[in-house]
Amino acid sequence: MTDTPLSPDELPERLMEVFALVGPLYRRVQRRIDLDAEQGVSVGVRAVLDLLRENGPLTVPQMGRAQSLSRQFVQRMVNEGAAAGLVEAVPNPAHARSSLIRLTDAGEAAITAIVAREHAVLRRTRGDLTDADVATTVRVLGRLLELFDDVELGAAEPPR
Repeated sequence: MTDTPLSPDELPERLMEVFALVGPLYRRVQRRIDLDAEQGVSVGVRAVLDLLRENGPLTVPQMGRAQSLSRQFVQRMVNEGAAAGLVEAVPNPAHARSSLIRLTDAGEAAITAIVAREHAVLRRTRGDLTDADVATTVRVLGRLLELFDDVELGAAEPPR
């Protein structure tokens, strides 16, 4: 392993190694969240709650763009969260026909508990990862995400 950039011929094969890990990792994390869903929070609702925790109130279209998901899928997750009392719609001063969605107190408590459980799991990683390792991982995954910017955003729905 060196700090020398890979050649255009070497890079695709090495990046395929990243994709080979990201897919199974995503599916395992999704299964873990599903196992925790006994507390009433599906993967999709968890994503909505976390997005609202991080950004404050948002419209459904804003959430869809942020997550590269269809507006319809996000709306279903918002409806599910609202039915559970975790989110609520409030008037949007910027757009009368597109309400803002915000966390309720119960939603704030739920996502705080979920994140705490997730952090407890992540603390079990071996202590050999450095800040530079994580920064590099984030940079590589960010670059790959940019590579696929031309893919239509909001068209995909994740498996449920």
